[in-house]
Amino acid sequence: MNTIRTLMYGAVASALLTSGSAVAAVSAQEAAKLGDTLTPMGAKQAGNGDEIPAWTGGLTEAPAAYKGDGRYVDPFAGDNELFRINQANLDQYADKLSPGQIAMIKSHDDYFLPVYQTRRTATYPEAVQQQTMENATEVELVESGNGLKNYQTATPFPIPRNGLEAIFNHITRYRGGSFTRNVAQVTPQPNGDFSPVKFTESFTERVALEDYDPAEDPNVMFYFKQAITAPSRLAGNVLLVHETINQVKEPRRAWLYNSGQRRVRRAPNVAYDGPGTAADGQRTSDNLDLYNGAPDKYNWELVGKKEMYIPYNSYRLASGELDYEDIIKPGHIDQSLARYELHRVWHVKATLKDEERHVYEVRDFYLDEDTWQIALVDHYDGRGNLWRVAEAHAMQIYDANIPAYAFETLYDLLSGRYLVMGMTNEEDNPYEYGTERSSREYTPAALRRAGVR
Repeated sequence: MNTIRTLMYGAVASALLTSGSAVAAVSAQEAAKLGDTLTPMGAKQAGNGDEIPAWTGGLTEAPAAYKGDGRYVDPFAGDNELFRINQANLDQYADKLSPGQIAMIKSHDDYFLPVYQTRRTATYPEAVQQQTMENATEVELVESGNGLKNYQTATPFPIPRNGLEAIFNHITRYRGGSFTRNVAQVTPQPNGDFSPVKFTESFTERVALEDYDPAEDPNVMFYFKQAITAPSRLAGNVLLVHETINQVKEPRRAWLYNSGQRRVRRAPNVAYDGPGTAADGQRTSDNLDLYNGAPDKYNWELVGKKEMYIPYNSYRLASGELDYEDIIKPGHIDQSLARYELHRVWHVKATLKDEERHVYEVRDFYLDEDTWQIALVDHYDGRGNLWRVAEAHAMQIYDANIPAYAFETLYDLLSGRYLVMGMTNEEDNPYEYGTERSSREYTPAALRRAGVR
């Protein structure tokens, strides 16, 4: 069963479940569709006879120009833009856009979606696909959705029956086990001026630790360490997170090392709508990765599946030939560098429970059917106003069979500002997969060593 060591990232809840209850897995008859009419991950294998092709295994070979250095060159650089969706033709394509995308186009004369040929490049390692198919008949949600029964690895619910299961697929999706990345975050002023905050991030799922012990920390999914390397006023500050599976039973463990004070302290606000690290108030903690953490504040609805234009195969936005100033412009990124394709997505609506508090009252999530990655999110405030629009510019890590993001954007429709997370264009060694780490590297005692300027 445990054929590959993978990421379990977060925990989810649903009003459809009662405490201590479990929802049975799908039948063997339903699960038999996986690898047949459905892909092993649960997507519809056939195309739509027009713009969306059939899935034929995804992109598994690196282009000849790739040097194996984590700088993922564009395998489709020769593709031509088919058309642009802008203010002039918005009505023609509105049924395949989110309200947030429509609002961005309407509010910026120079904002558009460049549409390209749809390429279903997504794939996962064979062992992950096999385990996902086995999970379909075995994994169940328990404890009001905050726990999993019979889950070991891979995607738990390839044939989701409610919004909770679908969002859980995003949260737990496979991301490579253990890796290091060097990235930048920017929060431009309305005129486009920005100063990047740079991070070195270390990520290791519990089962990928060198000293993995099944009996040690069984409720921990992964370990995450984020060290700020620039600017100098923030350099040396480090965040450490032990992400738990059931965050209602055992909240996320987080610590901060302050290089100025040279002390480590607990950080309980690194959750829900607590402020994001060095984000100038432009995101919440659970905006990272488009959604993360405990979902117990929301009721989750699976609205259905539809075709939408979403960011995809966004290799150009990760190009080392671009500087950050080439991408960051007043009001939004340079959309001529982006790539959108028509794909099928699952629409999941999260509505804040009556007794809970969060800055986002409603969140509409659109999940790519081939990867279970969230592609788009529309966020509404307590008055029902569309507030923030998030997009994840996806790309396939073709030398490791890992769907990932080139970077994430989060646009604030009210303030006119925005945030970009995960940029790598100017960074050395942007990605390194397969790193080996022990649990000792993810202890609070290790923070001080990591925080030395």
